[in-house]
Amino acid sequence: MKARKLVVRRVVLSESSFAEIVVWHVPEAVSGSMHLFKYRLAYVVNGNCVLRFDNEAGKGDHLHVSGTEKPYRFSSPRQLLADFFEEIARWNDEHIDD
Repeated sequence: MKARKLVVRRVVLSESSFAEIVVWHVPEAVSGSMHLFKYRLAYVVNGNCVLRFDNEAGKGDHLHVSGTEKPYRFSSPRQLLADFFEEIARWNDEHIDD
């Protein structure tokens, strides 16, 4: 089985921000992950990526928030999307005056 893209989408959230979502179903787990999904989800504000979830080979599941990398516990693609949009809302709340 070859890798298969499940989601490729750019969601415009405002005139200065968008979310880019890419999720693949892969035949073997990416090094460092225990599931059959490869993903990258990014939130971009004014041309800067301020939030990213990904599972880069060797690093496993993690997220980047304002330059800080944190582990992420992946459970399902649906939960990944929910967590991503929750983090976007949190980031927006914390940076409303920026």
